Amino acid sequence: MDFEQFINRLNPDIIKKWPIQDPKVLQLYSLPTPNGVKVSIALEEIGLPYEPHRVSFDTNDQNSAAFLAMNPNNKIPAIIDPNGPEGEPIVLFESGAILVYLAGKTGKLMPQSVAARYETLQWVMFQMGGIGPMFGQLGFFHKFAGKDFEDKRPRDRYVAESRRLLCVLNKHLTNRDWIMGQEYSIADIAIFPWVRNLIGFYEARDLVGFDDFPEVQRVLDVFVARPAVKRGLEIPSAS
Repeated sequence: MDFEQFINRLNPDIIKKWPIQDPKVLQLYSLPTPNGVKVSIALEEIGLPYEPHRVSFDTNDQNSAAFLAMNPNNKIPAIIDPNGPEGEPIVLFESGAILVYLAGKTGKLMPQSVAARYETLQWVMFQMGGIGPMFGQLGFFHKFAGKDFEDKRPRDRYVAESRRLLCVLNKHLTNRDWIMGQEYSIADIAIFPWVRNLIGFYEARDLVGFDDFPEVQRVLDVFVARPAVKRGLEIPSAS
């Protein structure tokens, strides 16, 4: 099945909503959120050609039939790779799954030994199951509608859990350059956009006592200084 047939089989409105310039390269459907930039950063680090498409929350793109054909869970990001396994196109959602796919496809951002690969995956799952949900709930109760709740117990519950997770990270990163030691990997790409968002966009630095976690701050600073990270944090652009 060629790429155009594959997309038309998913939903022909995908191409109408997000015109494709080069059908030979990977297509990214995303927004610069912590989950979205995981994939754009990984693609920039790897150097794999791709075409970004902005899924605008302002116009409810994530709930359109076109996007739901790629991700029935209506969350960004999603990708369509015309050069998937065995040369066939593939559509994928869930940022963690996409990171694992890209690492497997290119042989980059993942240690070579089997044991180290599984250790990397455990830290990706740590982000997916812990950091993402907990930091996200803290953001809701601290910055968004939840901030108006008189009962602060829900907020404080997520503050405490976020601090616990930061403690885990801080201890693990002592005497390490990255999550996996000296080797930069998809585990770092999964975790540090969320840490950046917690103390930046969510404005929760003082709330969680972030200064208590100098090792996390140290590695975050190195992470955001990487040229590929700087680029990936702005993809897809607003224009």
